[in-house]
Amino acid sequence: MQYRPALIDALVFARGYTIELLDTIPPADWFTVPAGCPSHVAWQVGHLTLSEARIILQRICDRPTGDAGLPDSYVTLFGRLSVAETEPADYPSAAEIRAVFDRVHEAGLRALKEVSDNDFDATASGPPHRLCRTKAEFLRWLGHHEMLHTGQIGLIRRMLGHKPMW
Repeated sequence: MQYRPALIDALVFARGYTIELLDTIPPADWFTVPAGCPSHVAWQVGHLTLSEARIILQRICDRPTGDAGLPDSYVTLFGRLSVAETEPADYPSAAEIRAVFDRVHEAGLRALKEVSDNDFDATASGPPHRLCRTKAEFLRWLGHHEMLHTGQIGLIRRMLGHKPMW
């Protein structure tokens, strides 16, 4: 089955939407946690970056995340159980986070070109996951995961006072 083109298209579509939102949020707002919200834009972007590196590079392509220039600190700062801190000094700058976000995405897309369509039926590397087993399932989840967090970015954006985008 020809998994790769449709799954990559979905991921690229999700990333395009994420970038559209990010480009309307001033870097100074990236570390603001709006009242009643448990997160900020910087955490969301860092988390998407870490997730993409782990899913594409580690689980699908059996490579270390460092191949894409992902700093080791991202696991602590943006991992699944991490908490968004309100002090910008605790994080890389918005520009640095955005640069790593872009770099990891490009590295991931390049790495996916080396995976044959037949390999997507194989069990992915790493520990068991509650939603995914095969490489194709992980790549499908990655696009959905991005949209989930992009929705959170959109909500944070609105809570910061920005008008909705349609």
